[in-house]
Amino acid sequence: MREWTLEERYRVLESPEDIRELHDRNAASIYRQTYHVQPVTGLSSDPNGFVKHNGLWHLFYQWCPWGAVHGLKYWYHVTSEDLVVWKNAGVGLKPDRDFDNKGTHSGSAISVADKLYFFYTGNHRDENWIRTPYTCAAYLGEDGRPVKLDAPLFGPRDDHSEHQRDPKVFYVESENAYFIFIGAQTLDKRGCVLVYKSKELLSGWEFAGELNVPGYESFGGMWECPSIEHIDGKDVLVFSPQYTKLPGRGESTNHNVYFIGKMDYKTLTFTPDGPYRYLDYGFDFYAAQIAPPDENGQACMIAWIGLPDNHYPTEEEDWEGSMALPRVLHVKNSRLIQTPVPGIEALRDKTVLQYHCDEEEGVGDILSERIPSAAEILIRPAKGDFDLKLFADEEGKGGLQFSYNAETRTMTVDKSHLAKRFNEKVGEVLDMPLERDPEDLRIFVDHSSVEVFVNGGEATFTTHAYPTDAEAFISMTKPEELVMYALKPSVEDSFVI
Repeated sequence: MREWTLEERYRVLESPEDIRELHDRNAASIYRQTYHVQPVTGLSSDPNGFVKHNGLWHLFYQWCPWGAVHGLKYWYHVTSEDLVVWKNAGVGLKPDRDFDNKGTHSGSAISVADKLYFFYTGNHRDENWIRTPYTCAAYLGEDGRPVKLDAPLFGPRDDHSEHQRDPKVFYVESENAYFIFIGAQTLDKRGCVLVYKSKELLSGWEFAGELNVPGYESFGGMWECPSIEHIDGKDVLVFSPQYTKLPGRGESTNHNVYFIGKMDYKTLTFTPDGPYRYLDYGFDFYAAQIAPPDENGQACMIAWIGLPDNHYPTEEEDWEGSMALPRVLHVKNSRLIQTPVPGIEALRDKTVLQYHCDEEEGVGDILSERIPSAAEILIRPAKGDFDLKLFADEEGKGGLQFSYNAETRTMTVDKSHLAKRFNEKVGEVLDMPLERDPEDLRIFVDHSSVEVFVNGGEATFTTHAYPTDAEAFISMTKPEELVMYALKPSVEDSFVI
């Protein structure tokens, strides 16, 4: 693994020519995605500023141009008309002011009337490398690039640690006020959310207090990327607790969870209907952000396929990371239901496998059918236990293995049989508990990722995977029906800076 100096990690991007050769090398990788948003070069991490404005979807992501390393962060900008086809739009926010001299860190966006506003964390460090996080704002200029305000909206609170970041801005009609949630850490290293309130969007912000979530006063060591929206009559609070191990998550100390409940903005209390739940059960899913509901009231969410502190095989090629597929959210039976955005079916190019069990012969097995590098797989399993392997060899051995235990209603996922192993110490086996037996699986395979939606999105599992040439087959015991499509590209891998 390459060792980066501080100067290399925090180098300022002066010209597109500084990274043109890197882009050409990155774009040649066999693991470049074809229908997932990915970094134009180097590293992508948290999604930022996810919003629909004047009929166009905007998405930014945390970007370090130089390689697969967390260093000087920019916001890189992509756009879409339908959340399926994405175009690179170039650099959004740059770390070019004293208050963000070491990075424009994560934040959100809000569309008000005909203007689009951005709220982000300005990461300032002094000559002694002491960090001061500022909450900053910008708006979308006529040229399609963000224009920053000349000064931060406010600075950090001294009664909390330096970990204060990731502003989520939103408007609460009942309070006739704007609110900002900021992920934070107390001085005794407990995770929390700081709440700010203002009648005006770009001025007048005052500290309102700390978010109260009864029963979770000592949950994790930092709450990153808080996001809250009202969905189907319920309030949904999403955040990423850090510096803690949670049940069923191996050795990982970075997670993404949600509560469904009721938010009281007068008392700043979020009362959950039940315990927290994992937003996704996979190895690589983090920093999820919910966009403000669109004109039809539809709520969508996107996340980073990756985890802080983890490392991936494409680091050897000086790039890493991608965004998950955008997901439509609904609340049903006190669960958050996540489904791929409508229109993703338009990417189906051709049917490469269509299997239906023979009623006379009974349910059989599928062995060693080749998986396209970009594919959608629809499965109706038979009742009872079953095994599924993605990226097995031609004899049906190895691969990314899914095993369902009907007695415990648990899907166990094991990635230790892949040739390219990574993050072994964090864990290579995870369980996905299900509320009911799986009636359907919808699986999206891209060149270096897998996303699984079970029972119409009642549970999801997202992971990176880097199959070799020999790991190209699917095998499964007892499917009643299995259809596999090759998918067309929908994301430009163009060099736009």
